[in-house]
Amino acid sequence: MPSRDGPAVEVVDLVKCYPRATTNAVDGLSFTVAPGETFGLFGPNGAGKSTTIGILTTRLRATGGRALVGGVDVSRDPVGARAHLAVVPQHNNLDRALTPRQNLLYHAAYHGVPRPEAEERAKELLERFGLAERADRRIEAYSGGMAQRLMIARAWMHEPEVLFLDEPTNALDPQTRLLIWSRIREMRERGVSIVLTTHAMNDAANLVDRVGIVDHGKLLTVDTPQNLVRGLAGQAILDLTVTPAARDDADEVVAALRELDGVRKAERRPLPVGAAGAAGAGRGAGLGPAGRAALAKLGPGALAKLAARARGNGNAPTATLSAAGAQGRIRVRLHLATDPANLLGPTLSLLTGRSAALNDIHIGEPSLEDVFIELTGRDPR
Repeated sequence: MPSRDGPAVEVVDLVKCYPRATTNAVDGLSFTVAPGETFGLFGPNGAGKSTTIGILTTRLRATGGRALVGGVDVSRDPVGARAHLAVVPQHNNLDRALTPRQNLLYHAAYHGVPRPEAEERAKELLERFGLAERADRRIEAYSGGMAQRLMIARAWMHEPEVLFLDEPTNALDPQTRLLIWSRIREMRERGVSIVLTTHAMNDAANLVDRVGIVDHGKLLTVDTPQNLVRGLAGQAILDLTVTPAARDDADEVVAALRELDGVRKAERRPLPVGAAGAAGAGRGAGLGPAGRAALAKLGPGALAKLAARARGNGNAPTATLSAAGAQGRIRVRLHLATDPANLLGPTLSLLTGRSAALNDIHIGEPSLEDVFIELTGRDPR
């Protein structure tokens, strides 16, 4: 029996090349997952996440490298590896010839769980996932969310050491997503090692212990969500909507903002649809002198409170000062290495000096999604 003292999951120089492919789907990937750790494997579509999960769960065979689950090499002993793991795939693979309860019992029997124990466990899980009333109906009567809950319940039937979840909340309604995240937390609290892929990164950030971001089959970075956000996205985000002066250049405005002390990065962002301003609105409408004076009257103490409110509210729309629409406006996102209260004054002075109108200020907290975009780019895949 392999030693359980090592990692729950170990991936070393993993390579997967599909027939007739010109590039590797997985290209030298290496990472470990500690016992009881929840590990997020994030990346764009086609980055190699699902292929990696497929290899670790014995559905696919690696071209090179090693992958171990529970200390068992998945290529050399796939049957032994499957005893340690469970997987919830992206797509519904429930047996439609069986009822939901029978799906759970059949899975338990495959893993050698005694029948009385399996029946009790199935009853408990069906109740926990809100499926007890429809436990003996045909699978066809289940919605997508109900089927996803059943697949997670099925994966829990033999109490695996390692659980692989491939996009577990994809295309689900908010209520089902909340329930699934709650049940995943329960598994985590029981000491189950979890490997999770999802595009709902900001939801997962509160759950995972560490994140590995992959692209083109390679690991770009791995760290805690907090360290990644602070290290790559900054301490805070200041979103500005600005109308440059009539003869000023928008890119030069962005470049000037980038040079402010405490700004790590400045980038143009697309304006929301319909935000270009109503026809006939003059350039420089913005907040205007009265608006700037009102902003200045807030003072340093009030600005600090504004920033604190933004940090306290996480990703929710937070402290915003705005004005009526104007044509020719641009949206600029500043990633800050300091408290946003320290940048509001210099930002306002710079824009006033360039006769630019400030239409909107929004203070926000950087997120894991910002890190993801920073590393993998904005172009869709």
